[in-house]
Amino acid sequence: MNPHLNLEENMRLASVLEPSKPSFFPARTKIVGTLGPQSRTVEIITNCLKAGMSVAQFDFSWGDTEYHQETLDNLKAAVKSTKKLCGVMLDTVGPELQVINKTERPISLQEDSFVVLTPDQDKEATSSLLPINFTGLSSAVKTGDTIFIGQYLFTGSETTSVWLEVTEVNGEDVVCLVKNSTTLSGPLYTLHVSQIHIDLPTLTDKDKEVISTWGVRNSIDILSLSYTRHAEDVRHAREFLSKLGDLYQTQIFAKIENVEGLAHFDEILEEADGIILSRGNLGIDLPPEKVFMFQKTAVFKCNMAGKPVVVTRVVDSMTENLRPTRAEATDVANAVLDGSDAILLGAETLRGLYPVETISTVGKICAEAEKVFNYDLYYKRTVKYAGDSMSHLESITSTAVRAAIKVKASVILCFTSTGRAARLIAKYKPITPVISVVVPRVKTDQLRWTFTGAFEARQSLIVRGVFPMLADPRHQAEPTNATNESVLKVALDHGKAAGFIKPHDRVVVCQKLGDSYVVKILELED
Repeated sequence: MNPHLNLEENMRLASVLEPSKPSFFPARTKIVGTLGPQSRTVEIITNCLKAGMSVAQFDFSWGDTEYHQETLDNLKAAVKSTKKLCGVMLDTVGPELQVINKTERPISLQEDSFVVLTPDQDKEATSSLLPINFTGLSSAVKTGDTIFIGQYLFTGSETTSVWLEVTEVNGEDVVCLVKNSTTLSGPLYTLHVSQIHIDLPTLTDKDKEVISTWGVRNSIDILSLSYTRHAEDVRHAREFLSKLGDLYQTQIFAKIENVEGLAHFDEILEEADGIILSRGNLGIDLPPEKVFMFQKTAVFKCNMAGKPVVVTRVVDSMTENLRPTRAEATDVANAVLDGSDAILLGAETLRGLYPVETISTVGKICAEAEKVFNYDLYYKRTVKYAGDSMSHLESITSTAVRAAIKVKASVILCFTSTGRAARLIAKYKPITPVISVVVPRVKTDQLRWTFTGAFEARQSLIVRGVFPMLADPRHQAEPTNATNESVLKVALDHGKAAGFIKPHDRVVVCQKLGDSYVVKILELED
């Protein structure tokens, strides 16, 4: 029996046939949706939020800042009308190699014919010549190397992609043999060379420009750093963000998409705030039989470090169909059982025909997998792994989780100003939802008062099991007993009104009194 599955209790096969019961928290696992052509109206974004999207990703590989600004303004309107918080993630382009087709005419490639890749972007793309945006390809590849060209995010199975084999390097040009017949259509195709170092900066000048204009203007919560290859990439990005107003608070999620990032995974994990496993590109860089192994190992490492881990490319077929394949449905469930914090939808919501249904379907699969996740075993394993190196705060938060298990609490209420305590509780994946009550801190530059807290609340929207709510800023004075009691009362009232806290429930509260954290168990009256 899989140790992560808890199937002993009353798991009759017949229960598979019973309809799922709806609950206040649809799923603990979070869903990141990429907004684009099929998902940018206020109406569709509103439905995406209702279906379970908690973070919106803006992919700058295409579309200009005005286009994305309009989408984001629509997202803000949808957040306001649904009263559902949503995080904003900016996805950088990074050192992405692209074929430039200025005419946008479809290009047919025939198996066993030859095609030349040239850095001369003034030339026109034809079936025998493809201009690319990188001059160093000829010095990076050798005869026999594999190059993949695909439209959008490639699965390797769609009809819009091609495998090439390098046959000779001719000056700056690379001559390739076409391995399968295909038609490339549209203005943009991505080019991926297996297991080759591409000598381009991880944070490109174009990325920096987008971050310092669009990113600053919209106070982005998370930066998804594409093609992270070294810890140095993360440090460099952090240094860049630290000089841009509020963006010193932005979290950096390192996107691991090639063998280079995989080789330096441990040091990248130490430096980043979270990890995105970009399985589209990894699936091309790694042999197919190795992908699952990397996913399971990487997710485990992130879990033990208490950092959020996001898995991509789960239901590709839903881009064009209303239902996922059996393999995809199983894949989503396995990502949850492995310990993933969030599922990231790319093409499925960006250009897919069914963005809302995809979010809803993925959420339902996550919820079913969470029902059989072995929380008890996970808790014991994580405590054991942390060993004696636990910080004071972590020993308190892990105690809160243990108390919740023992008294079968309905929720854990965690008061936090930086979000750190809530994230540490989430590290132990309690069976109960964690309501993170973010208490704003007030800051002043002698001219005006500003509150912090909104960043921390939105950033926890990518952490499994944590549901943030913002406390009233009037409560933010010194955390005396009286203030704490009033904030606690507001949080409990909110829970009762929403229906996830009922009379006679037990609630575990984790909060700061003076300089130290305390954990207490409340038993509610009628």
